[in-house]
This record gives sequence, C-alpha cells and structure tokens, in this order.
Amino acid sequence: MNRSISKALYEQACKLMPGGVNSPVRSGAAVGFDPIFIKKAQGCRITDEDGNVYIDYVGSWGPLILGHSNPEVVEALARVLDRGTSYGIPTRVEIEMAAKVAEMMPSIEMVRMVNSGTEAAMSAIRLARGFTGRKKIVKFNGCYHGHADSLLVKSGSGLVTFGIPGTPGVPEEIVKHTLSLPYNDLESVQKAMDEVGKDVAAIIVEPVAANMGVVLPAPGFLDGLRRVSTEHGALLIFDEVITGFRMGPGGAQGYFGITPDLTCLGKIIGGGLPVGAYGGKNDIMEHVAPCGNVYQAGTLSGNPLAMSAGLAMLNALSRGRIYEKIERNNDYLCSGLQEAAAAAGVPVTINRITSLGCGFFTPGPVTDLESASKSDTRAYAVFFREMVDRGVYFAPSQFEAFFVGAAHEKEDLDITIRAAHEALKAVKQKCSLDS
Repeated sequence: MNRSISKALYEQACKLMPGGVNSPVRSGAAVGFDPIFIKKAQGCRITDEDGNVYIDYVGSWGPLILGHSNPEVVEALARVLDRGTSYGIPTRVEIEMAAKVAEMMPSIEMVRMVNSGTEAAMSAIRLARGFTGRKKIVKFNGCYHGHADSLLVKSGSGLVTFGIPGTPGVPEEIVKHTLSLPYNDLESVQKAMDEVGKDVAAIIVEPVAANMGVVLPAPGFLDGLRRVSTEHGALLIFDEVITGFRMGPGGAQGYFGITPDLTCLGKIIGGGLPVGAYGGKNDIMEHVAPCGNVYQAGTLSGNPLAMSAGLAMLNALSRGRIYEKIERNNDYLCSGLQEAAAAAGVPVTINRITSLGCGFFTPGPVTDLESASKSDTRAYAVFFREMVDRGVYFAPSQFEAFFVGAAHEKEDLDITIRAAHEALKAVKQKCSLDS
C-alpha cells in the first residue's frame, strides 16, 4: 500500500506533538510501524489519507460498538448542533442520559458525568476515600484505570506496551497508599486485606482486564473481591470503562451477576465523543458536591453533544438482539484466527468474551500480567504489519483488545481470517517460531 501522505503527516506531527500523537499507543512504535492518518470511516471500515481502506477492529478503542458514523448517533448529533455545543448550565438530555444509565446498569442509582475514563476512576477513588475516611487503595497489576497519579502503579495499556513500570512525575508520597496485587490471585487479596484492610478505602478492578490484552476473571475471583471488600468495610469499584455496555446491557456486573459499590464508565456512553461517568447507590453518591463535601467538577461534563450521542447509542443497544449477533461474530472470528495460527504452526492463545478478544503470541494460558508478558511481541509486530498490508487493522500493540461490533458482517470476518492465514505464515517464516 502507498502511505506517502500518512508518512508526510507523521513527520509533520512529530515536530508538533510528542511522538507525533496525542496518546502513546497510537504511535505504532511498539510494532515498528509509522501510524496511518485517518480521513474518514463508515461502518467497520476506516480510510486513510492515502485512500487505503481497512477493516477496523480498534473502533476508537472500544466506543464504536455500532460502527463508525452510525446513522442514529450522527442524526442525534445533527439535531443538537444547531442549538449549541456546550452551556455549562443543566440540560434536559443530562437527565435522560442519567436515567438511561441507571436503568441499564445494575449498581447505579445516581451518576455523575465527567469527560474521560481517567476522570471517572480518579473521581471514584476520591469519593471512596471521602466516604470511608481511609487512604489506601488496592488495584491489580496490568489493570489500567487512566493516568491519574495514584493509579499508574504497575498499570496496563501503554505502560505494558512500552515496558514502563510506573512513570516519572508521580511522587512516591502519592503512590505509597496504592497497593497493586496480581490479577486473579484472591489469596494475595485476602492476605493484604487481613493486614491493612482497616486502612483500605476501595478495591478497584477491571472485571475483565482489557488493558493487558484480554484477561478473564478466574472463577470465584470477582465474588471473592465482593466478599473481602464487604468484610473489611472497603468499597468495591468496577472499572467498566471498556466492559460497560459492551459485554451486555448491564456490563460485566450484569454478565457475572456481581454488584459493586461504585462503577466507572466511559467509551460507549459517549457514542464516540469524549465522556466518562461514575455512579453507585444514593447513600454513597450523595457525598459528592454539592450534596456532600467530596468535591469534583468539570466545565464540559454532561455537554449536550456527548449526552445526545451517548443516549442514541444506549437506546439502540436496548433494542433488538445486537449483543447476540456481536458475540456470535466474535466467536466465529476468534475460532478462525485460532485455526489460522494452528495451520501456520504459530503458538497463539486467544482469550475472548462477548465482543472482546486478544491473540497472545504465547502457548498460554494467559491469566494475569505475568503470563501475558510472556507473549512474543516481535511476532505480534510482524503479524500487525502483515495484516495492515492486507487491509485489516488491529491494535498496534500486543497488549490491547480487539473489538467486534455490530457493523462487522460475516464477509468482513472471512476476509480477516483469510488475511490471518497469510500473515501467520509470514510470522512463522520471519520469526522462526515453534508451535
């Protein structure tokens, strides 16, 4: 493919933005690939500035479950655009959106809208500390809850991609109250809580870890977190920025039947626009200002563009059998990818659940950050580049999920699987892997 325009744009961008991007994993540095620059998108396809077309499995990193330029979402935005973009004063659509979120998400009675997943997690942690009067937080290695200072300890997403264990700029005085434990290791949680539980304000977890690839919770792990947090008077926070409304209308908590005290949301609830939210039971949420004294604010929070797009998205997901189609297609895709790996003799472990998946270049199993980190990132880099050259776009990082959406049809999946057969043969040849 000719990517001369993208190359020129990237050279220009590198002079104006760190690494030429506004979020690290977009750079493609981890897979030895200069980023493509997108001009437009429709359904499950993206078109770059050079006119190359790709089947997209990134979907803006999860929000676009209905596909790019979904007509209902676009129409909702068009209706509100000529009335203004933001007021900083309450609107009717904020109420409608809050009611819809509360209707669909089991744990939420009251919700506060913010502008990103980072903001949602940061605010939920502050609320948990204010509500309990405690300081310590328990999180899990490889789970990513945004780039707030206290949550960057042994995080996932870009930190795993680039091998960064933490980050400069975060004083140790801030992270000393954060305890990061192995994901899926309930015994270590029980031991830690027995030792310091009286000082722990909250346990925060991705119920399905989707920032070190995709790692499913072991049987009993989430139930155990619910039990242990209750025993010690700590709040349980589910970070459902990725899983919320993607694993089903009730998110991961509805899927697994476990109710956290607080929930962080983002991505899908903005319909592709910047958004975040956190919510829970009334008695906890009423500690947030102006009802209570836990302060959090945002000029653009609940802006009519994001609320209108998000409401259109949730209304569409509430109708029909969209989730059944998406899960069926993801099963079909993942089975095809696994068969392609076996045919090529390349060791790949595919973790999947509902519409999320990840192919780890390791014999597996992959159950935590340690086992995910055994993946052959060189092999993934070759796979990524070979797939892009065949018109299929996965995340430019071994440690990110891929997303199947309602716009993917069987024809798209078959094209992807055929491309994978060819790409994995190239991986075998170039990396000399043993299956």
